[in-house]
Amino acid sequence: MANDQFYSVSSLTKWVKRLIDRDDALQNIWVRAEISNFKKHSRGHMYFTLKDEKSRVQSVMFAGNNRHLTFIPENGMSVLVRGDVSVYEPYGQYQFYVKDMQPDGMGNLFLAYEQLKKKLANQGWFDNEKKRQIPNYPRSIAVVTSRTGAAVRDIVTTLKRRFPQVQITLFPVLVQGEGAAPAIVHAIRQADAMKKFDVMIFGRGGGSIEELWAFNEEAVAEAIYHCSIPTISAVGHETDVTISDFVADLRAPTPTAAAELAVPDTMEVEAKRRYLEQKLFKAVREKVTMEKERLGYLTKSYAFRYPRRLLQQKEEELDRNTERLRKETRRLGEQKRLQYEQLVKQLRAQHPSQQIATAYERLGQVNHLLIHAAGKQKEAYQSRYDQIVSKLDALSPLKVMNRGYSLVYEEKDALVKTVSTVNIGDQVKVRLQDGSFDCQVKDVHHERNSREE
Repeated sequence: MANDQFYSVSSLTKWVKRLIDRDDALQNIWVRAEISNFKKHSRGHMYFTLKDEKSRVQSVMFAGNNRHLTFIPENGMSVLVRGDVSVYEPYGQYQFYVKDMQPDGMGNLFLAYEQLKKKLANQGWFDNEKKRQIPNYPRSIAVVTSRTGAAVRDIVTTLKRRFPQVQITLFPVLVQGEGAAPAIVHAIRQADAMKKFDVMIFGRGGGSIEELWAFNEEAVAEAIYHCSIPTISAVGHETDVTISDFVADLRAPTPTAAAELAVPDTMEVEAKRRYLEQKLFKAVREKVTMEKERLGYLTKSYAFRYPRRLLQQKEEELDRNTERLRKETRRLGEQKRLQYEQLVKQLRAQHPSQQIATAYERLGQVNHLLIHAAGKQKEAYQSRYDQIVSKLDALSPLKVMNRGYSLVYEEKDALVKTVSTVNIGDQVKVRLQDGSFDCQVKDVHHERNSREE
């Protein structure tokens, strides 16, 4: 077996880890188990074993995830944990990496909480762009909470202390138990229907998850989401987070903090008013001082001291400008008149009748040139023709006939040039100047050409 077919322990472990990490079924899962061998490192990380009656798995919960726990895990505690399965490569063993932990007695509630939270987040109910701004100076506030308890007392006391002029309307409701959620929904819708409130605060004091559960109900979340009044959630203590906190326009860590977020502090407003008042008075004093200086400068100016002279000077300038305007107007008028006349000339030159007359004139000139050129061409061709006719006449056989010569043709109209082409008895035609006649060859006489000798 070749060496390249063997896995090293590291590569095998890395390959198994990647297989597990890519499996979505082993990521972000919930496990119910019992804690054993619990240890908390000095850096805050928690190491423990999760087990049941048949199996166990090494687990770790890092400090970044466990710092929000509301309880301290202990050996033997039954818990519901959420996390990812992965491999710790140095030891080659799989581990469970815990991201959230709840006591098992409340596990079902936390599962329902997580499922509803995920559902509403997917629907966009928590989107920041849908959050409304809380008014800076509300005139009327609706408070939806229990008639008794620390929450309503803290809210009302804080509102009156910070902003006494605000009107507070309490909508008393059950804040825990079976009928709490319907009561909260009814109060929110009732306050919204009245169309008189600038802000709504809803909530209660701290408690267990069961006691706060009314604010995790989907019906309450829906009523808050569809409420037209800007809402502030004030449920429990700072570590308590409910579905209502995510849906509301603003979350306050406590009921007291909700009241502080809802209204400004009168003392701070008064201090700001005094600061702005002082700033305004300072600006007015500086403006008055500046205008006084400007007035003093104007009273010393030439125009203020000698207004008649300045008026006479301006009248003279007006006369000069008027005369300049007249001259410029005349010059401009003359310029425009000349432009107009030039345009009229151009227009007349481009008029169809003028164009036709010009075209006729050019046509006459072209026609005259054409006739003259044709005459010249005719004379040239006539002269050339006469020369060719003269040459042709000089070379014509008929000219030779005029001197008493004749032409002899065979029966096939071939010219007889030598006696060797005819035989005795052949029929020949003799052509003369004024006609022709037929003959028969009776004898043939050969004569030697003197130039051949």
